[in-house]
Amino acid sequence: MKVQYFKDTDTLYIEFRSVEIVESRDLDEDTVIDLDAQGNICAMTMEHAEGRANVPHFTFEEIAA
Repeated sequence: MKVQYFKDTDTLYIEFRSVEIVESRDLDEDTVIDLDAQGNICAMTMEHAEGRANVPHFTFEEIAA
């Protein structure tokens, strides 16, 4: 998984899996999801991310099963 934040455009890009994207769908005016050939979500792009996702306070935590 890869998370990128582009401060100059206030865009957040989250790549869940690095596979070929065959379709992109608008979820709303500022959110796009990318799908693979099986319809699985591979990535998401969010515009105006700082206010919508609290980007400066991003954390990641892996929980053991």
